[in-house]
Amino acid sequence: MRIVIAEDNVVLAQGLSLLLEAEGHEVVATTGDGDSFVAAVGEHRPDVTIVDVRLPPSFRHEGIRAALRVRSEIPGQPVLVFSQYVEQSYARDLIRDGGGVGYLLKDRVARVDDFLRALHHIAEGGTIMDPEVLDQLMTRHDPVSTLTPREREVLELMAQGYANGEIARKLTVTERAILKHIGNIFTKLDLPAEETGHRRVLAVLAYLSR
Repeated sequence: MRIVIAEDNVVLAQGLSLLLEAEGHEVVATTGDGDSFVAAVGEHRPDVTIVDVRLPPSFRHEGIRAALRVRSEIPGQPVLVFSQYVEQSYARDLIRDGGGVGYLLKDRVARVDDFLRALHHIAEGGTIMDPEVLDQLMTRHDPVSTLTPREREVLELMAQGYANGEIARKLTVTERAILKHIGNIFTKLDLPAEETGHRRVLAVLAYLSR
């Protein structure tokens, strides 16, 4: 994959570049601010991008706003927000924009394999959400309070990009049970039960952002 990185921490940016290049990917540009990130994506049209939420000059939400600009100028451009912070309002806008997006918290990525799997999934048009990010987005809306603890577990795993069979194995239940939980989730959130893949997560987040 060809990748553009927006990260103002030089050590972390170089570390990500070395990691990705060791795995056979090409980092075509590394930038330290939002404007340079947007310009680099426009120039290189990478397969996927990685951007921090807080970039110069104010270190508030320049990174995720730049990600939204990229998605506006290049619809469908895959973007992984990789940060220590949850920026709720812009995160909701980013996810609602469609597939090929992800939001992972740096402190919660324990394995390189998990990070690379998420990056590939996003590049292919999927959606990945850290459970903590998803929880912060969901807890502000009443409909989610109707979900059982197990249904919330299933929804969080859906948001991380796991297929029904994988969710069943992780929760040590049958795939039929997972299908039932998913049906209950869509019913309680007033969403069509036939939604599949990353559209399931996007539909939930679009509903919750209303």
